Amino acid sequence: MADESIRILCRKLLLISKTDSGIQWLIGSPFLPTCTIVSTFRCIHTLASDPLSPDFSKEAGDLRALLPRGFEVIGALIVGTSNANVEQLAQDAIGASVRLRKTLLQSENQSLVGAVVDPSSGALRFFVSDSGVKSVDTVVYEEQPEKYVWERGCVLNCELPIKLPVIYSVEELKGAEDMLIRAIDAVVAKFRDSKTTYVLETLDNSITEAPHAVVIRSRELDLPTESNPNSLLCSHFFSEDNNHKSRSAENADKIQVTLLLATSGASPKPAAPVAEYIPGEAKLLVVDYKLKVICYATKDLRLTDAVSKLIIPGLVDQLHTMKDMTLPNLLSQHPKLHPYHFNPPGFLHPITAIYDSLYGETEMKQVEIRRSLHLRLGLPSDQPLLRIASAMNFSIAKDGASGNILKKGIPLLKDVHIGIPSSGVNGGDVSLVQGSYEYYHYLQDGFDDSGWGCAYRSLQTIVSWFKIQQYTSIGVPSHREIQQSLVEIGDKDPSFIGSREWIGAIELSFVLDKLLGVSCKVINVRSGDELPEKCRELMMHFETQGTPIMIGGGVLAYTLLGVDYNDTTGDCAFLILDPHYTGSDDLKKIVNGGWCGWKKAIDSKGKRFFLPNKFYNLLLPQRPNMV
Repeated sequence: MADESIRILCRKLLLISKTDSGIQWLIGSPFLPTCTIVSTFRCIHTLASDPLSPDFSKEAGDLRALLPRGFEVIGALIVGTSNANVEQLAQDAIGASVRLRKTLLQSENQSLVGAVVDPSSGALRFFVSDSGVKSVDTVVYEEQPEKYVWERGCVLNCELPIKLPVIYSVEELKGAEDMLIRAIDAVVAKFRDSKTTYVLETLDNSITEAPHAVVIRSRELDLPTESNPNSLLCSHFFSEDNNHKSRSAENADKIQVTLLLATSGASPKPAAPVAEYIPGEAKLLVVDYKLKVICYATKDLRLTDAVSKLIIPGLVDQLHTMKDMTLPNLLSQHPKLHPYHFNPPGFLHPITAIYDSLYGETEMKQVEIRRSLHLRLGLPSDQPLLRIASAMNFSIAKDGASGNILKKGIPLLKDVHIGIPSSGVNGGDVSLVQGSYEYYHYLQDGFDDSGWGCAYRSLQTIVSWFKIQQYTSIGVPSHREIQQSLVEIGDKDPSFIGSREWIGAIELSFVLDKLLGVSCKVINVRSGDELPEKCRELMMHFETQGTPIMIGGGVLAYTLLGVDYNDTTGDCAFLILDPHYTGSDDLKKIVNGGWCGWKKAIDSKGKRFFLPNKFYNLLLPQRPNMV
């Protein structure tokens, strides 16, 4: 391989601390240049005696389920070993990736990457297998990795519900397992049956004149290009000029593949009906699967190849994965398996996780599955990024308008602080809320709470943050539901429900604890003049917790979204989201009117935002440690 170079697309290559030890699998694609690293997965199944010795069978099983077809293992990275022979370690990494590819039945005729964290210098060294092991000095970090992957590629999506009847004798339970295996083998054979048909169409509703659907019969899949009536490319479904689209897995060009199985038809040769007699008592069990497969393909790939080399193998992989998950508990628990696609932060491509819906998301079995996935993907261990509510939906085209969540038919503004003018603090460090929230304010939903509901609205904004970040599935509570919660815990009398009484930071902490299980920290200041002294503590909160803060002072409440603080001069500003706004949800009007903006403790005209004769309570909700 001439002029060897490594191209790195993933934003975070090292998932394992340099003080730890382990192996990471390097992921690329046959549709991208050789030695292009798109992502990396941590190896989590190893021999107990050696963290650098993978259990290849378990690793292959996990990666077969997680990784969409169109991506593949292209190498391995070894971290944390005392062996100073870096070239030997690179050879070990390449050898491990060869064995994993062989277990995954991936092609063996490819140059592979061996990466090593040099134990003496701590530097990351790269090697490739090219008539031996060669060191590579040229490493390119792509500046626009999403564009690199998705400008040339698209997503294929296929969903297939399958019901498999399993009839077994109660005296011979193993017969149920054998029948399920035979039923699955029969379905796999159907995928390439000559009477099976695949219908391909675009999922992009923004195209005014979408191309007609393409019908491919199974017998056409292996025909040579010159004799194949269906030699169209994936690009057939997409317009030439897509520069207006931002590139990511979420809004990539998509092709829907629908599979039509022939359940009946004339037999090519005479055959008599066959009946199987099972003596004794027999039972019927229907195993219900819904396959959901996504694949990555380059746009210049033939549609027949996309079906034959990506969709069909992807369906077979997922069906066998579900079979392996079902068999151990086939008769005792009847697992209900559902695949979900996720696009975790920092990943350029989706991954697929299969969950058993017999278990609730908070049950320990599901928690452990997600915790294992977080470890493998290098995701934070305290953020619920792989819950069902975060799953992608490729069946419904995204409108791409605003992403706002609807409440009672009215779109609520989200993240109104983005793009507002700077604070005016010279040389300050800015710390902001992490993630998204909805803006709740007076008179929303036709409910008149002007003059008394500001703290309720601040609480609703805070709850929306926890909901959007998937820490909770409950809806944002109404004023009455907030009051009901305070009555139920004994903080208020029953007459409080339906009243127009104010609440403060302490009441908000009670409600967050009851409804969400969220604990809070409270900061008390005796005067508005003392608030700048809390900037360091507030910065630490936004950097470590990232949740919106409620500020209550006197009879007013605000939501704090960030601080800008110069540690040397003491100059500071507070990013305030004001719930006292009573107008329509007009972003320009809200920003220009100062309803969301930076407020200095004392502005250039000497006006104080926080009053010196009022005490203030600051409610700092703590991010739950959960996945």
